[in-house]
Amino acid sequence: MGIDFGSKKVGIALSDDSGVMAFPHGVIPNDKRLQQQVESLIQKNLVEEIVIGHSLNLDGTPNSIQADIESFMMDLTLAVGLPIHLEPEQFSSQEAARITGKNTQVDAAAAAIILNSFICKQK
Repeated sequence: MGIDFGSKKVGIALSDDSGVMAFPHGVIPNDKRLQQQVESLIQKNLVEEIVIGHSLNLDGTPNSIQADIESFMMDLTLAVGLPIHLEPEQFSSQEAARITGKNTQVDAAAAAIILNSFICKQK
């Protein structure tokens, strides 16, 4: 599962069964039900690993959302016990918007870009 974590919306991507290609899945509001919804998707889709976009400034320092990402990662790790990886995500949303156009699923497309980047590095 790939996650593009934002302050208002969270994009979700899933890989194919063989884990070689990522596909946009959907966008979830970042509200009090976020973790419950992500846990449900993990269970429903038999997710084995999670990749979350590592949000950094251009100079490589963590940006303002990174603290929220780390808190979410900690809570998710305690809840599901799956490996969680950070993958650099600079410009993933811009790249997704360029490819798909600005629409309601751009965050899911960004999550797919993040997940595909991680998958490619594992090969």
